[in-house]
Amino acid sequence: MKRYVLIVAGGKGIRMGNELPKQFIPLNGRPVLMHTLERFYRWDISAEIILVLPETHQPYWNMLCKELNCRIPHKLANGGETRFHSVQNGLSLVNEPGLVAVHDGVRPFVSVEVIEHCFTEAERSGAVIPVVPLVDSIRERYDESGLSRPADRGRLVAVQTPQVFNSDWLFEAYRQAYRPDFTDDASVVEAKGYSVALTPGNQENIKLTTPFDLLVAEVYLRNQTE
Repeated sequence: MKRYVLIVAGGKGIRMGNELPKQFIPLNGRPVLMHTLERFYRWDISAEIILVLPETHQPYWNMLCKELNCRIPHKLANGGETRFHSVQNGLSLVNEPGLVAVHDGVRPFVSVEVIEHCFTEAERSGAVIPVVPLVDSIRERYDESGLSRPADRGRLVAVQTPQVFNSDWLFEAYRQAYRPDFTDDASVVEAKGYSVALTPGNQENIKLTTPFDLLVAEVYLRNQTE
C-alpha cells in the first residue's frame, strides 16, 4: 500500500521568542525541520514526503537544503490560513490511494518504531494516533470564577503525531468546512463518523514550542551522539 507522509510546518516562532520560524531554528547544525524529514526517510526511503510550508518560507527552505546538502526527496505544498487548510493543500499532492501520515514539522524525535506501528495499525483499522500517558495531576475548570476539581488522569492521554489514516477517509474528512473545534486530524476524521484507534507514542516525541523545549532537544541530541 502506498505510504505518504504529510509534514506540516507553518509555525512563526512566536512562543519560541525568536524571529526565525521555529521549524528553521538550528539544532545540532541543521534546522529542526530537516531533522524531522530525516527521521521519516530513515524509516522508509520509499514513502512519499510532502512538506507543507508557507509560500514565503519556501525560498529559504530551498536555500537551506542546498547549503546543507539535504537530498531527501520531497514535494512542497503551500501552507494555508490554518493548519486545517494547510493539510487540505498537502492532500492535493496525494495522487494514489494508500495511507497518509500527518506530522508536525517541529516533532523531530518520533521514533521509527512508533511510525511503523502507526502505519501497521492504520492499515488494519483505518485511522490511528500515537498517545502517551499523562504524568502530572490534572484539574478541570468548571466555573468562570476559577473553581476547579480533580480529573481522572487515568482516563486521559496526550496526543502526538504522526496521525495516520486511510487516504479515502482523510479526503472525505477534509472536504468538510473548517470548524474551530478541529484541533487535530483525528478530530476532523471523527467528525465524519469514523473511529480512531490509539497506539503508544514515545515520550521523546515532543513538539518544540518554547525555548525550554529547544534546550531539552539539544540535550537529547547530545546524548544520542555521545
